[in-house]
This record gives sequence, structure tokens and C-alpha cells, in this order.
Amino acid sequence: MRAIITVVGKDKVGIIAAISSLLAENNVNILDISQTIMQGFFTMIMLVDLQGAKVKFSELKELLKKRAQEIGVDINMQHEDLFNSINRI
Repeated sequence: MRAIITVVGKDKVGIIAAISSLLAENNVNILDISQTIMQGFFTMIMLVDLQGAKVKFSELKELLKKRAQEIGVDINMQHEDLFNSINRI
């Protein structure tokens, strides 16, 4: 199972580290990543593999939500199939 993680927030040091370390701790593999800074705002989208994850999808989503609050960004995670369905027009 794969998922899409999006991150948006005011740019600051350590955003990628905070998120990637959480994923690594839970055995979630980052398959692809794209990030940019747009007028002081950090934006990132990640494709991750949840096949070997130590936690369920819903638990990981909650962990990411908590991390988002800690570092002051917005994080959203969706199943890849849902993301594709929503964005298919």
C-alpha cells in the first residue's frame, strides 16, 4: 500500500528531518519526494510505501498530525488510490 503525504507551512530548518525521521522510526519507506520554497512557504509532497509499516494507516496519520503541531506545519496523508481518484478529471 502506498500513500501521498503533503506538507505546507512557513519555511524553517528541520521540516524534512522531522517528518522523514518519524517515517523511518515507523518503517515507512519514502519512494519519491518533491519540495520547494514558494515566497517563504515550504511545500512538499511525498510518495511513501506503507507495506512494512510498524503502525496502521490511521495511527501513522495521527502521528503525523501530532508532528505537524510540534513543528507548525500542515500535514495531510491519503491513500494513493484516493488521491488518484480525487485528482482524476
